[in-house]
Amino acid sequence: MNKAWPVQDAKSRFSEFLDTALAEGPQIVTRRGVETAVLIPIGEWRRLERMTRPNLKELLLAPEARTEELTPPRRRWRLRTPSAIQ
Repeated sequence: MNKAWPVQDAKSRFSEFLDTALAEGPQIVTRRGVETAVLIPIGEWRRLERMTRPNLKELLLAPEARTEELTPPRRRWRLRTPSAIQ
């Protein structure tokens, strides 16, 4: 069960806050009653990162071209001012 922690409680009882996140799953932090952040165990964070990042196989088999993710961005070249011809 996700529990909402006011930011003051999360700060003053951080060890308990962390232990609850590890035992029960994601814990929500609220500021002035508004949900603002979530503390999740590192294993779940890494799993979520892997799910959102496409791998090379998915990129190659995708129906649309996604070359912007395969090629590094080009450097911007500075234009030189032309020198005077003598």
